[in-house]
Amino acid sequence: MASAVPSASSTSSHLLPQATSTSPSSLPTPELEQTLALLSSHRSVLGYLLLSRGQPVSIIRHSGVVFEGEHGRKYASAIGKIIEGVQSALEEVSGEVNEGDEIRFMRIRTKRHEIMISPDKRYLLAVLHDPTT
Repeated sequence: MASAVPSASSTSSHLLPQATSTSPSSLPTPELEQTLALLSSHRSVLGYLLLSRGQPVSIIRHSGVVFEGEHGRKYASAIGKIIEGVQSALEEVSGEVNEGDEIRFMRIRTKRHEIMISPDKRYLLAVLHDPTT
């Protein structure tokens, strides 16, 4: 049976469709809307956060009760810090700022959940799912 969430081998193409506009204030594209609807329909997906790429990150849209209210803001802040920390470490290792390696996709698994983070130029998309479902 196929997994409801993309496997590690299928994630190299990102969960986020590539941005075609460079304006951070532009609305999500139809491709992104379709991706969000598809993610929400999977039974193992507990929710998603679509975040801005600014500092601090802000929630553009969310799905799932786990991301509502203060809990959602805590997740958003943590995800922003994770991406910032890992990118900073990559720049330190490569010795190059903005010219070195960049994060394409992250998958973090805990005992209970798995969070997948797909950054692009305008957004951070974080998907929380139950890997046992």
